[in-house]
Amino acid sequence: MSNQEKPQKILPGDLAIWIFICAELLVFGVFFLAYAFARTGDIALFNASQSTLIRELGAINTLVLITSSYFVVRAVTAIRENNSKSCAHWLIATLLMGGTFLIIKIYEFHEKFSHGISLTTNTFYMFYLSMTFFHFMHVILGMVILAAVLLKTRRGGYSAQSHTGVETGASYWHMVDLVWIVLFPLIYIMR
Repeated sequence: MSNQEKPQKILPGDLAIWIFICAELLVFGVFFLAYAFARTGDIALFNASQSTLIRELGAINTLVLITSSYFVVRAVTAIRENNSKSCAHWLIATLLMGGTFLIIKIYEFHEKFSHGISLTTNTFYMFYLSMTFFHFMHVILGMVILAAVLLKTRRGGYSAQSHTGVETGASYWHMVDLVWIVLFPLIYIMR
């Protein structure tokens, strides 16, 4: 079958990842709605607790994840051009950005825990810690997926004709980025 006869895919990557992404977005959506509902019950507490967060670190992490999404787009573009070496380099850059995000988030968690803040401190911190930790775990999963894609890329497992795995990993990574883009203003900025 020639390239002209191949049916065009509607979504990049594997369909199964899109089912998983939709399920994950639904879970995060429920979290976001519960947070918004709880916030209306005690706006003063939420505003006071929110003011203890280091917004600059949240903003830096936002830039880190947006940059990482750009890098993963470059990886997909490279493999579509049959350039495995460049794809691997862009995947490494994406993983480095993911690692940077995790380091900053670990610092934030440590800063809160060292001040005696936990899930039981108040409703705001329960949401802040649970939602950001849930997202943190998704970043780790995304990095594991991209590391597997990187290994297969380095072994010549992808090409311009066969690169669904790269697109699948990139799609998941974009979901992780999208969730943070909603989570950051919701938790750190909105009053």
